[in-house]
Order: sequence, then structure tokens, then C-alpha cells
Amino acid sequence: MRYLHTMVRVKDLDASLHFYTTIFGLKEIRRIDNEQGRFTLVFLAARDDLGEAKEKLAPCIELTFNWDTEDYTGGRNFGHLAYEVDNIYEFCEHLQKNGVTINRPPRDGRMAFVRSPDGISIEILQKDGSLPSAEPWASMPNTGSW
Repeated sequence: MRYLHTMVRVKDLDASLHFYTTIFGLKEIRRIDNEQGRFTLVFLAARDDLGEAKEKLAPCIELTFNWDTEDYTGGRNFGHLAYEVDNIYEFCEHLQKNGVTINRPPRDGRMAFVRSPDGISIEILQKDGSLPSAEPWASMPNTGSW
């Protein structure tokens, strides 16, 4: 058995792709447009999971865009996605510079939470443990829900 993907429904495919690829750093590895079903599936993978032999095997997030208007509620009841980064402070600073709210700052040097444009909670974890506590993160309060 192997993990394949996690699917999340998105309301604005362009905004979601901008967030997940341009800002968050994932790479689109395949796309399926289904005219009959009136939906588009976009599969994204973390760059560290990719390689010539791995691209078809990489665990993915599947963005499902239904062409007809539909409101999605919840998000938090989904749980969250989780990604490991080399430097959580640098990554969170990058997200902030691109207009992303850090809902749960990495006060402990280990964990932070943000939300996608569709309200999906994303956990960011420091690779190989925790970094020493540092400002402005150590004293930054939570913002909204995560």
C-alpha cells in the first residue's frame, strides 16, 4: 500500500494554484479536464518528493475544481495538510511577504499553521526538530482559527 493524494475542493482554481505553486512552492505534475463531468483535477507535489523516477509516485494534493458554482463550508472539519520545511522562520516570512496570514505562528520553532484561499488548514513543520525560539515569532499571537 502507498499513499496517493489528498483531495480538496477549490472555488477559484487560479487563486488556489497561485497559493499552492507560486507562494507555497508545490509543483503541478498533472491535470485532468473532464468536460462531461464538468470538473478539473490538478495534482500538485512537493519538490522534495519529485525526481525522474518519483514524479508518478509522489504523494500529492489534488485540487478539484467543479465548473459549476458551489459553496464549500467547513475546511476545519477536514483536518489539515502538513508539509515539512528546511527553515520554518524563513518559510513563514516568505508566506507573510506574499500576503498569507500566519494563523498560528511558529513560536516554538517547530510548528505553524496557515490557511489556503479556500480555508484549508495547512500545518508547517520544521525539518529535523525545532529551531531556537526567535522574535518576532515567539511573542506573536494567533490570528483567526487554524
